[in-house]
Amino acid sequence: MTSPPKSTPPEAPLDCPLCPRLVDFRTDNQTAHPDWFNAPVPSFGADSAKLLVMGLAPGLQGANRTGRPFTGDWAGDLLYPTLLKFGFAKGTYDARPDDGLELIDCMISNAVRCVPPQNKPIGAEMKACRPFLDARISALPNLKVIIALGRIAHENTLTVLNLKKSAHKFGHNSVHTVSEGLVIIDSYHCSRYNTNTGRLTEAMFHDVFANAKSRL
Repeated sequence: MTSPPKSTPPEAPLDCPLCPRLVDFRTDNQTAHPDWFNAPVPSFGADSAKLLVMGLAPGLQGANRTGRPFTGDWAGDLLYPTLLKFGFAKGTYDARPDDGLELIDCMISNAVRCVPPQNKPIGAEMKACRPFLDARISALPNLKVIIALGRIAHENTLTVLNLKKSAHKFGHNSVHTVSEGLVIIDSYHCSRYNTNTGRLTEAMFHDVFANAKSRL
């Protein structure tokens, strides 16, 4: 596993070499699907964002294909209409990066920027990508709320913020105070599996964003 540069930018380079397994998977996808994005997916939104929505990693046929977080897969079909409902976006979500959708006071990112095989990054890959997550959070001067989508996104965010996992246990719509001006709110991930099984309903997901909205 290669070490990140000493001065890490908020976004990974498109030819990021840090994780050999992910580089190999990216190369395989570039061969199989040359018209896909097939690179570390950059965050979506402006640095003036007050809300940061943190996912785990790009989906193979979603963000890895389109180049925009949560765009083109089932999770985005729930996330983006929710952002529109609560005023964190404007326009129309059409599951493609050129649909004209704009975020308002919001940014979407992932703890791991490259698509992993079977949607499961390993520990070393999460560790290698954390400097980008750290830099991304640090580059948001107006940040007040982080919504962590899923336990792994929650734990990676805690790690970069130097918070103990034992003191901040994951729970849907749980609120964790980072500092006087910043909180983390957890949500079950808006994946097809979670919504199909009823672990996460649309109403439950909306509750998280209503909570975030009330704190901004």
